[in-house]
Amino acid sequence: MSGIPGAIARLTLVGAITILLRPAPAYAHLVTTGLGPLYDGLAHFALTPEDFVPALALSLLAGLRGPSHSRRVLFVLPTMWLLAAVLGFMTPNAANALPKSMALATSISFVLLGALLAADAKMPRPVMAAIAALLGVLHGYLNGATMSQAALGATAVIGIATAVFTLVALASSTVVPLRAAWARIAIRIAGSWIAATGLLLIGWSLRSTS
Repeated sequence: MSGIPGAIARLTLVGAITILLRPAPAYAHLVTTGLGPLYDGLAHFALTPEDFVPALALSLLAGLRGPSHSRRVLFVLPTMWLLAAVLGFMTPNAANALPKSMALATSISFVLLGALLAADAKMPRPVMAAIAALLGVLHGYLNGATMSQAALGATAVIGIATAVFTLVALASSTVVPLRAAWARIAIRIAGSWIAATGLLLIGWSLRSTS
């Protein structure tokens, strides 16, 4: 098991080097990038519910399952998010070519992860890691493609991955020590609200495409 974090760390390093080697516009006073591309990425994740909420739901679910599950999600989710974002960033026209079903898939992730959290679903660590990988690939690719089209800079992708890592670390570490039944029930209730929000988003997406 000790080899998994090392392998993930190497993949993260490769992804970071790939981003840094890709040339991007430089701004002397950051006029068009606010506080800078890294903070643009952090803010983009924090202010995008379609990304933030599913990642939060998975983090809370991992916290309910315990430290070992939380560690898996902590390393797998940001790593896959970063690698997929690199791929999306390197295909600047992908945002226009992405089918609307991809946007629907992000709404479905609300429902699935919210339902798993509400049910306090018990699952093996490999299954939790697989869910984290799928979530990271889906949302990371969409982030990278969108940021490339908006010319936010490759460093913004690293900012998103950093924000994902921070969210997982904070959320899961807050839930892991909870032992009181009422506190764990409160977390599960939050999952039910996330699932309900996903259903509303799916309905809105289907209505928009009809």
